[in-house]
Amino acid sequence: MVRVREMSEPDVPAVSAIRVLGWRHAYAGLIPAGHLDAMDPVADAVQRREWFVRSAGRVHNLVAEETAGDGTPALVGWASFGPYRGEDTGTAAGELYALYVRPDRIGTGAGRALTAEVVRRSAQLGRTRLSLWVLTGNTRARRFYAAAGFLPDGATMTELYDGVPVEETRYTRALP
Repeated sequence: MVRVREMSEPDVPAVSAIRVLGWRHAYAGLIPAGHLDAMDPVADAVQRREWFVRSAGRVHNLVAEETAGDGTPALVGWASFGPYRGEDTGTAAGELYALYVRPDRIGTGAGRALTAEVVRRSAQLGRTRLSLWVLTGNTRARRFYAAAGFLPDGATMTELYDGVPVEETRYTRALP
């Protein structure tokens, strides 16, 4: 059973571990290995904690947790969302900034639960559409987002990772 809740500051180290594992798993072969290998969960936690505090009230963070066999909750996923960061789209546009699930928990429903809650909360905040950026070569993520009602809207951008260009595609969906 997956439970989605607001992230709290004590969750930062677990979220950083999920983020780094997620990048290494999802982007292997898409982003240079040296970049992925250099990612450090401890250093990420320092940056994530600072960002978590600085963006409070504007950016929303959710975590997915499962109850372990001994009854203790364990974080298995993380999502971050808020106003759209791109061109001026007004206050009605939201963006899913990040969604990662521990690689050993992919396919368990944690990602679907996080996505559904992001969509629900974004609509509650008055957003009429939600966008996200996904690596064009990440076919698994593209299928996942399409199944959740997101469609490519024709926008692309290229980011450099260790000097290597990597294309991203924007997906968007209307909110109720």
